[in-house]
Amino acid sequence: MSSIEINKDTYLMWYEQMLLMRRFEEKTGQLYGQQKIRGFCHLYIGQEAVLAGAMSVIKPEDSLITAYRDHAHALAKGVTPKAIMAEMYGKATGCSKGKGGSMHMFDKEKNFYGGHGIVGGQVPLGAGIAFAEKYKGTEFVNIAYMGDGAVRQGALTETFNMAALWKLPVIFVCENNGYAMGTSVERTTAQTDIYKLGLPYGIPSSPVDGMDPAAVHVAMDEAVQRARAGEGPTFLEMRTYRFKGHSMSDPQKYRTKEELESYKAKDPIEAVKQTILAEKYADEAWFDEMDVKIKAIVDEAVQFAEESPWPDASELYTDVYVQEDYPYIRD
Repeated sequence: MSSIEINKDTYLMWYEQMLLMRRFEEKTGQLYGQQKIRGFCHLYIGQEAVLAGAMSVIKPEDSLITAYRDHAHALAKGVTPKAIMAEMYGKATGCSKGKGGSMHMFDKEKNFYGGHGIVGGQVPLGAGIAFAEKYKGTEFVNIAYMGDGAVRQGALTETFNMAALWKLPVIFVCENNGYAMGTSVERTTAQTDIYKLGLPYGIPSSPVDGMDPAAVHVAMDEAVQRARAGEGPTFLEMRTYRFKGHSMSDPQKYRTKEELESYKAKDPIEAVKQTILAEKYADEAWFDEMDVKIKAIVDEAVQFAEESPWPDASELYTDVYVQEDYPYIRD
């Protein structure tokens, strides 16, 4: 059982959060097709429950770090839709001043630390952030998200060992959507029960239904409690699915339409809606109002990005070093 009650407000919050992620990502896909957004672009559609279930557990002071499928993580952590959309446009008003784009979101004030393009690169960084919290004597935790492809990086095992040895307040979350780009877990992983990779290090590890925010909430609550109590890391394998390709350029020839449709039948947004209706937490009018509200938020974000200025050329030389007068930068 969770120490944090799951009630009407929880379900309404989950629905609103997930609907914002979904509509934001759908608009992002449209804008990419119009070449308003350039470069690489990886959508989160289908995986929303993994984040919604975690956000009902953690505190604003807790930190998140993730890979390059990061728009929804930034939204979940409180980065404004306007700042995220502007970042994808490459505008100066973006959360990374237009320098990071789709794959490198960052907002220190919201304790969101990216957005990392190197597969698995964020895993040791998450442990480092957790080490800093322990060193400072806070109660705050880091959640380090990764895809199933990242678990095959050597940095994972090194980080697991160190995090377990030092009992760092970090929760490692594998968002296992079945495919590392276009390669299935079965073709690349000797241990297909990914959560078991944490067991040799004495890390409490378990699989979680990543299509159900309630299941995510309960698992994350237990992991966060352990971390805050000084008992060290947890490894959770969130079994989820992305409804879109790995990136916008993915033809998706590696999976069948039948497989995709079987997972769409488990759409977490629709499942939460049905629970809300069944429990009479809200009626259809509330859902209609929520649709209008979320559409307005997304439209405002697009308008903000369209009207925002491009970065000045001088920005090429800023934010490289903490020391503002670092002497070895040359134009």
